[in-house]
Amino acid sequence: MNDSQKLLNPPSTDFCMLDYECAYKPEKKVRMYYKYVKESSDTFNTAVVQRGWRRFGRYYFHPICQGCDECKSLRIEVDKFIPTKSQKKAQKRNKDTKIIIQKPTMTKMHIDLYNKYHSFKSQKDNWKQKDISYHEYRENFTQGAYDFGKEVLYIKDDKLIGVDLIDIVEDGISAIYFFYDPDYARLSLGTFSLLYQVELAKLLGLPYIYLGYWVDGCKAFAYKENFKPLQILEGFETPQGEDFEWREFS
Repeated sequence: MNDSQKLLNPPSTDFCMLDYECAYKPEKKVRMYYKYVKESSDTFNTAVVQRGWRRFGRYYFHPICQGCDECKSLRIEVDKFIPTKSQKKAQKRNKDTKIIIQKPTMTKMHIDLYNKYHSFKSQKDNWKQKDISYHEYRENFTQGAYDFGKEVLYIKDDKLIGVDLIDIVEDGISAIYFFYDPDYARLSLGTFSLLYQVELAKLLGLPYIYLGYWVDGCKAFAYKENFKPLQILEGFETPQGEDFEWREFS
């Protein structure tokens, strides 16, 4: 095995979760394929992101649901993207919001903000509420970041009001997870955070923002359709697979 092959085949533990209820299609069951990679690399991380995988901590995964293939991957074409009037307003509302980019960290402010956001979403959108522990946060968001994982912190009134977890891959930025303070909902931080990713990608000369999964008709993913032009990927390839193809999303 040459060095290139080794980068695409890091030592890993592969496993599947038992089926559980789908959050996006309640009548369906979810089954996930996982690859636990203790020592990852930019090359491997880029390869799986390009092929529709996601990363939480040291866990890389994609769905292998029985009888359902509705999860698709989307990415923004950075150079072709033009913000809408509504998106420009979100930028203006955040002209005084401070932004810090750094390696992912974990503080009490992170944990409190994450749990406050999820409590809000449980009331607003019927999300299942379970406070995250320090161990769970570390496992999901700080471990496995290596050189490519970053957090974008949003600060207002000397308070942490938003955390955007991202990976900077070889051809773009992979959006991992974002949470914010619902007391600052007027700032449209979800929209603003993606607009900032676009600006960061332009600064770094990267062509894409990888948005993760999208399910047609699902309210939770509808915001992603506001960032056209988009490309869509159907299916999930192995890191070595060469059959994947991104096409225009309409």
